[in-house]
Amino acid sequence: MSPRTRAAPTLTLPIATPRIALRDFRKSDLEAVHAYSSREDVARYMIWGPNTLAQTRGAILGFLEDQRTRPRTIYDLAIVLRPKGPLIGGAGLRIIDADNRTGEVGYTLHPDYWGNGIAVEAAWALLDAGFNELGLRRIVAVCDQRNKASARVMEKLGMRREGAFRASKLIQEGWRDEYLYAILAEEFR
Repeated sequence: MSPRTRAAPTLTLPIATPRIALRDFRKSDLEAVHAYSSREDVARYMIWGPNTLAQTRGAILGFLEDQRTRPRTIYDLAIVLRPKGPLIGGAGLRIIDADNRTGEVGYTLHPDYWGNGIAVEAAWALLDAGFNELGLRRIVAVCDQRNKASARVMEKLGMRREGAFRASKLIQEGWRDEYLYAILAEEFR
């Protein structure tokens, strides 16, 4: 089979780490997702939210639609405590430039779980899967410049700040400044 006709790589789900599992979202996750996506403190630096119940339902329906797309390029995944604990957040990996094998990672957690390294654990698992299963060469992440906690997560992952963008994103009815972080496959290994 030539490289052009080879099937696109896909992630093997769920992805398990010592404390969490990353799995596809389900319709039944509505209440758990809304418990964090409706909160002002969670949405403060996001391009969405705080969500109404209808907006959270719409987001989950969008996740379910992305799960059916082939080849799959968007992996928005639920973060669930192991072994069979609650859904506590979401993490995502998107292929943003297939030709240049570039992905983007992101994460959101319920505030009850902030400061425990879970965001680092979830993002690390996605970096590992992106590089080793999807064959990505580079993975980026962005955050609002005021979101110091998210910047620390990226730095703990070994990502390097490559840029600071002024008024680059319209968030919550205002223009925000962002940082861009990135890591290459050989740096991660």
